[in-house]
Amino acid sequence: MAEGYDFGLRRGLCRLLLALIPLAFAYACDKAKGGESEFGLDQRPSNSSCLAGPRPLSGPVQVQLTRKFEGLGNLNELVYIVQAPGDERYWYALEQSGRVLVFANQAGVRSYEVFLDIRDRVQAGGEAGLLGLAFAPDYAQSGRVYVSYTSGPRPGSNQALESRISRFRRNAQNPLRADLNSEEVLLRLDQFAGNHNGGWIGFGPDGFLYVAFGDGGGGGDPENTGQDLQRLLGKVLRLNVGGGSGYAIPADNPFAQGGGRAEIFAWGFRNPWRLSFDSMTGELWGGDVGQGALEEVDKIVRGGNYGWRIKEGSRCYASASCNGTGLIDPVAEYGRDEGQSITGGYVYRGEALPELQGMYLYGDFVSGALWALTQNGETPSYTPQFLAATGLSISSFAQDARGEVYVLNYQPGGIYALERRSGAPAPMDFPPLLSQTGCFDASDPRKAAPGLIPYGVNSPLWSDGAEKERWLALPDGSTIAIQDDGDWEFPPGSVLIKRFRLEGRYLETRFMVRHDDGSWAGYTYVWNEAQNDAVLTRAETKIDLGPGRSWTAPSRAQCIQCHTEAAGRSLGLETAQLNRSWMYAGQRQSNQLATLSHIGMFAAALAAPPSALPAYPDPHKEGPVEARARSYLHANCSFCHRPNAPGRGNIDLRFSRSLSETMACNKAPEEGDLAVAGARVIASGDAARSLLTLRMRALDDKRMPPLGSQVVDEAGVQLLGEWISALQSCAN
Repeated sequence: MAEGYDFGLRRGLCRLLLALIPLAFAYACDKAKGGESEFGLDQRPSNSSCLAGPRPLSGPVQVQLTRKFEGLGNLNELVYIVQAPGDERYWYALEQSGRVLVFANQAGVRSYEVFLDIRDRVQAGGEAGLLGLAFAPDYAQSGRVYVSYTSGPRPGSNQALESRISRFRRNAQNPLRADLNSEEVLLRLDQFAGNHNGGWIGFGPDGFLYVAFGDGGGGGDPENTGQDLQRLLGKVLRLNVGGGSGYAIPADNPFAQGGGRAEIFAWGFRNPWRLSFDSMTGELWGGDVGQGALEEVDKIVRGGNYGWRIKEGSRCYASASCNGTGLIDPVAEYGRDEGQSITGGYVYRGEALPELQGMYLYGDFVSGALWALTQNGETPSYTPQFLAATGLSISSFAQDARGEVYVLNYQPGGIYALERRSGAPAPMDFPPLLSQTGCFDASDPRKAAPGLIPYGVNSPLWSDGAEKERWLALPDGSTIAIQDDGDWEFPPGSVLIKRFRLEGRYLETRFMVRHDDGSWAGYTYVWNEAQNDAVLTRAETKIDLGPGRSWTAPSRAQCIQCHTEAAGRSLGLETAQLNRSWMYAGQRQSNQLATLSHIGMFAAALAAPPSALPAYPDPHKEGPVEARARSYLHANCSFCHRPNAPGRGNIDLRFSRSLSETMACNKAPEEGDLAVAGARVIASGDAARSLLTLRMRALDDKRMPPLGSQVVDEAGVQLLGEWISALQSCAN
C-alpha cells in the first residue's frame, strides 16, 4: 500500500510458519500485541441475500423523486424556490444564509446568477435567516420583489431577532439582479426568541401580500402571542403593498375597524411553515409545526382562529379540556410516529400525474414522509394518503407555472421533481416477516445470514437497558467511504441491523437500509411471543413487559427522525465508534478497523493504524469525566443537535466540538425553561439548573431524547451531572 498501514509482511510470515510448524505455534503467531488476533476475519463474507433492494412505494400512484438541475451542485441550506409571475424561463432559489440565486429553467444548466445577496443584513442559523420571497403580480412591469428575513435585534433591544418584510426593485441594467440599494423595509417585528419565525410571504389572487409569522418561540407560547390580537406574532397578515411606499390595510381585513391589529388576516398559529394558494380555487393552505404531539394542515380563511395555544392541532394543549368555541381544527394532522416538523406544500394542478389532481401535497422535514390529501364530498372531509418515504429533509415545495410540484432538500440543497415511477413497479412494502428478509436464517431467524458482519461501538445509545446486537451487510463488491470527519458513507443496497433483547427476550429487530435509489429508510420487526419470528410493523408499537412496563418499537418515520441526514443516517458507524476490539464468532478477538480494512470493506486504506486513530471513550468506564460525558452526548444527542439537524435550540453536541463551540454552555433555553429559575442548557457548575440533565429525567413531552426511551438512564444522568458540576467556565 502506498498509504495507510500494511500487515502484509506479518501475515506472510505467519502463513509460512503455518505450513512448517505445529498448530499450537501457529496460533501464537496469529496473536498480535495485547493478546489479540491480527484480524478477526480472514476474508469478506459473500452477501447475496441481505440487500436493501428498491424502495417500496404506495399511495394513489407510484411516484419517484428525480433530481433536477444537478449541474448547479448542492445549493447551501435551500429553503425555497419560485418563478416570477408569467415567466417560466427562470427559477429563483433562496439560501437561508441570505442569498437569492437565479438560474435557467432548463435541463443541463450548470451556472446561476446571484439575484440578491443580503447576507450582511441577515442573521441566520437554526430557524432564522432569509425565509421568504414573493414577486409582485405585475413584476414584469413594476420590477418589485419582496423578501422576508430575520436580522439582528434593534440597538438597545433585549429581543433575540427582528423579522423584516422588505421590498426591493429589479436592477435597471440587469434584469437578473435586484438593486441592492433599493431596500424599503415595510414591516419590522421583534422576535423574543430565536425560533418560530415563520417567514413565508406570497401574493394572493386578490393582489394582496400575505405574511406568516410564528409565535415568537420559547416553547409552549409563553407569552400567549397566538391568541393576542394586539400582536402580530402567531398570525397570518394581509397587506396592501400596491401603493408608492409602505403598506395599507385592506378594507375587509377582520380588524380593519378595530378590535385587533389591522394587519391580521387569521391567527392562532405556532409556527406556520410554508403556505400556498391553490392556483385554481384561490384557497389558502398551510402547515403549522406542532409543539410536541401533532403537526397540522390548515385551510386558512379570513378571520379564522386556528387554536394555538389553546389547542395543538385538534387536541387541548397543556390541559385535559379546553373551550374550543370558535376555533378551527386542522383538516389533517399527524403525530410524532409519522413526523416531527410539517412542511406545507401545494395543491397539485399539473398534468403529469392526473391521479393527484386537486390533492394537497405536503411533507415532513424530519421524517421525509410525503403525503397527498384528498377532499371527500361536497361537505369536505379529508383523507391523507401516504405517497413516499423520500429520505429527504423536506424544507419546502415548489410549483411551476404548469402546476407540477417539486420537493426541496435542505442540506445538501437539491431540487427534486415529483414524477411517475419508471420501469417495473416497486414493491408495496418490505418483507412482512423477518424470516423472509434474507438477512436471517429462514428456518430460524434468530441466526444471522452468513453475509452479515457483526460489530460493536465504543459509546452506545441508551435503550432502556436493553442488550443490543449489531450487524452490517453490503452488496458484494461495494465499499464504505470514510468521510473527513470520520463518519462512514454506505453504498446503495446496504443494510444495517440492530436487535434488542431484554431479560433474555427478543423485543424487536430494526433495519436501517439504503435503497437502490440512494434513499434511506427504517423498518422495524416486532418479535412474536413464541420467539420464532418477528413481524414487520409500520406504526409505533407498544410491547407489554409486565405490570407498569412497556417497550416502544418505533414507526418507520421515527427511525428517520433519529437517523438524521445531518448525521449521515448510519448512526454509530464512524471511525471513532468502531475503533475497538471485538470478538468474532466467539473465537478471535481483533480490532474492528483492522479487520474491516483487511477484508476490503473500505474504499481506501485507513489513514493510519487503528492505534493512531481517534476512539471515543466508553462513558461508563474509567477515564476523564469530561471526555466520557462528551462521548455520551455524542452518541445520545448529537444526531439531532448539530448543524442542519432537526434538534431545537441551535446547539452542537458532537464530540469534536469544543465546549464553547457546542453553543450550549450557559445558554438560555429557546424551548422553555421547565419552570426552573435561571435555567440554562448547560449551567456551568450547577447541574440543577441544566436542562440537559433535567430533560433526561423527564418522562413527558419534555423528555430528551424524545423518542425510543421510557426509562431514565440513571448512570448517564449521574455522569453528566458530575461533569457539569465540575465545570468552572465555558472557555474550553
